Amino acid sequence: SVIEQGGASFSHVFGENLPASATQHRPDLKGSHFEAMGVSCVIHPINPHIPTTHANIRLFIATKPDGEQVWWFGGGFDLTPYYLDTEDAVQWHQVSKACCDQTDPSLYPEFKKWCDEYFYLKHRNEARGIGGLFFDDFNRFDFKTCQAFTERVGKAFVDAYTPILTKHKADPYGVRERIYQAYRRGRYVEFNLVYDRGTLFGLQTGGRTESILMSLPPQVRFGY
Repeated sequence: SVIEQGGASFSHVFGENLPASATQHRPDLKGSHFEAMGVSCVIHPINPHIPTTHANIRLFIATKPDGEQVWWFGGGFDLTPYYLDTEDAVQWHQVSKACCDQTDPSLYPEFKKWCDEYFYLKHRNEARGIGGLFFDDFNRFDFKTCQAFTERVGKAFVDAYTPILTKHKADPYGVRERIYQAYRRGRYVEFNLVYDRGTLFGLQTGGRTESILMSLPPQVRFGY
């Protein structure tokens, strides 16, 4: 009655050669054996006043041809409102900041900026949403600290999104709002199919296509 389409997926994949999507920023890892696991969550609500949201946390372990092993965490979460509520935006980023500050106060401004820059449609010259957190190649602390931070990001996502969903699930809307929602969802589709590294990684590693594309909304409009 609230979520039009939502998915939560777990993946655990292995391979002899890291695909191009994973070595884009790490050319030294080309030809490495890899193991990757992650949890992804995407929610497309029915009510246009509830934002679409996405979260992902993941762990990569790569073994270079010389036997050296490299690990890193990645992930984050972002919010895509169709009708902006300033209070929601403030609360979303307050939870994001509190999550980061428990590990290091310098993380929030860095990962917020990274999120803003990553979820950006260059061909439209516009942001996909209001951002949140995004990080990759995260291994600047010891393994236990990095793992704890990544797990905290997953829990913070629930804390940040649940009040927003609850607040707006009974907001009135009609056909006009649903049409606009479908139009804006088109931007979501464009980003995921053109830029998203997670989508590319899943397809390049031979993952289950239906699971990889669960992030796409069920109803969308491309008006001219």
